[in-house]
Amino acid sequence: MKKWSESAPSRVPSLTVRELAGLLACPFEGDGERKIFGVSSLEKAREGDLVFLAQPKFRNLLEATRASAAIVPAGETFRGIPVIFSDNPHLTFVKAVDLFFKPYRLDPGIHPSALVSPSAVLGKNVAVGALAFIGDDVEIGEGSVIFPLVSIYPRVKIGEQTVLHSHVSIREDVKIGSRVIIHNGAVVGSDGFGYIQTGDGSHQKIPQKGTVVIEDDVEIGANTAVDRAALGETIIRKGAKIDNLVQVAHNVEVGENTILAGQTGLAGSVTIGKSVVVAGQVGVADHVNIGDRVIIAAQSGITKDIPPDSFVAGSPHLDIRDWRKVWVLLPQLHDFIKDVKKLRARVEELEKKQKK
Repeated sequence: MKKWSESAPSRVPSLTVRELAGLLACPFEGDGERKIFGVSSLEKAREGDLVFLAQPKFRNLLEATRASAAIVPAGETFRGIPVIFSDNPHLTFVKAVDLFFKPYRLDPGIHPSALVSPSAVLGKNVAVGALAFIGDDVEIGEGSVIFPLVSIYPRVKIGEQTVLHSHVSIREDVKIGSRVIIHNGAVVGSDGFGYIQTGDGSHQKIPQKGTVVIEDDVEIGANTAVDRAALGETIIRKGAKIDNLVQVAHNVEVGENTILAGQTGLAGSVTIGKSVVVAGQVGVADHVNIGDRVIIAAQSGITKDIPPDSFVAGSPHLDIRDWRKVWVLLPQLHDFIKDVKKLRARVEELEKKQKK
């Protein structure tokens, strides 16, 4: 492992429209030699920028743009500038962004102030930043990046091309796959929240002897916590994306390609299927099972199992269609109650007259 060195981040050179279309595997029309230097929005683009048109309603912005080329839907008739055709312009634009801008990464090597255990095994081209700590028997795969002030406890295993940003803490025995990104301040493998109340009212801690397994291509946001299992494993399956400030409790399993948005909280032993979307500030009670492809609206409270392909909202949750009906009626509830009170008074008055 070579010692620390630092260099300016490399910049991607300009690309012609022809080269860009080739890299994106898309057809184009117009001046193929026009150079593209970067990307921008339709409103703020300048000469040399690439933009995209996702929906016809923004066609007027495309016609007024100063950009040098655009990614447009297949069949679009606009030809004011060179156009690259795509069945999914937004996705193709995202791929183009990756061609022009690369995120900042440390150069391979170990900073002199980093503390790396002699028993740790680091693969080729691993970068370890200033004041990072890597404990005994840690294994880090080729090309991974450990930013400054990261703490990795003993016996952790990390795959290839994984990135741990500053102030990330990885606790003992955790397993992390390849191409994982963990953002600043996240904690993986801290103790699960488990206690038993004793006879005198105090709380006896339940030992958290399990671990955390994070599979390939997972991304975990800043200041998120993924707790270790009491027994067994807390598992984040491959391709899952977890936002900032999310709580994943002990023995939770998050399915492949599932998304957890910010401030979501999963209680212990929750199981979430594949390709689930959990919006912000959702709370899920312990031992709940959520099926594949479920969508949960923001601020919902999930108290029982949800079958696959459901769309739910509210607390406690309802089918989204029922929830919408409830919220249409809710603003009218005050007037409805007043009318009921009037009717009740009228009925009581009629009953009194009948008795006479």
